[in-house]
Amino acid sequence: MKALAWIALAVSLVCTGLYVTDSTWENGWMFGPILLVSVVPILFSIANKLDGGLAALRGTVPRAFRDAPIGIGTVVSVSRTGLTVNDQPQLEIELNVDTPNGLTFRATTRQIVDLMELGAVHPGAVLPVRYLPDGQVTLAIDASRDELQTAFDRVQLSKGLITPKQLHITEHGVDAQAVILAMAPTGEIRGDRAVVNLTLRITRPNHTMFDLIQQKALPPSAIAQTQPGSAVRVRYLPQDESEVTILTALTPS
Repeated sequence: MKALAWIALAVSLVCTGLYVTDSTWENGWMFGPILLVSVVPILFSIANKLDGGLAALRGTVPRAFRDAPIGIGTVVSVSRTGLTVNDQPQLEIELNVDTPNGLTFRATTRQIVDLMELGAVHPGAVLPVRYLPDGQVTLAIDASRDELQTAFDRVQLSKGLITPKQLHITEHGVDAQAVILAMAPTGEIRGDRAVVNLTLRITRPNHTMFDLIQQKALPPSAIAQTQPGSAVRVRYLPQDESEVTILTALTPS
């Protein structure tokens, strides 16, 4: 489609030049400027939408976004554009994007979304994005789990939601499994996070266990994952078992 758009652009430019050199209504070249002004922009617009849609279906991002930094977007609004690719709808997604260096900006992206994943794209949902210096974004569907976790950790640190020590544990700690033995809300709210006292039983890599009681400020998305009896991923420093970070859906706490 993009090749067709470029061909149409070349033809329209040639015809426009001929029209300008013989500027009469009857010279037959007037379709050149008409094509240039009305048809070519539409072709390029459709080509860009299809390119983005095909990239999404392939599990990649558009070429301009490859290796772009990752930010964390919170969905503000979602609407359908009317375009579909292989019966998958294109959504226009408006987000507030937080970056690892502490910046926040509003952005909009159009994305082909699998029908099975539509329920995950709703106002309030947290989605990782790749972003460009001019504020353009696309969903980071190509990023690895480790890349996403690192970006999320850095954003949380920049917003003051985790401490440098917690970041150090997340990046350098040992992976382990834990079971939530008890969760007791304190009644305190920090930002949009509920502060709770958690009792955890952590299983070390050598299968021995230790218990730990910690106070955590949990985002709303983590509450359901930290109910008593829930199994969670954690990280801790073997030389210091006084604190763990809980990894729940890319939400360290």
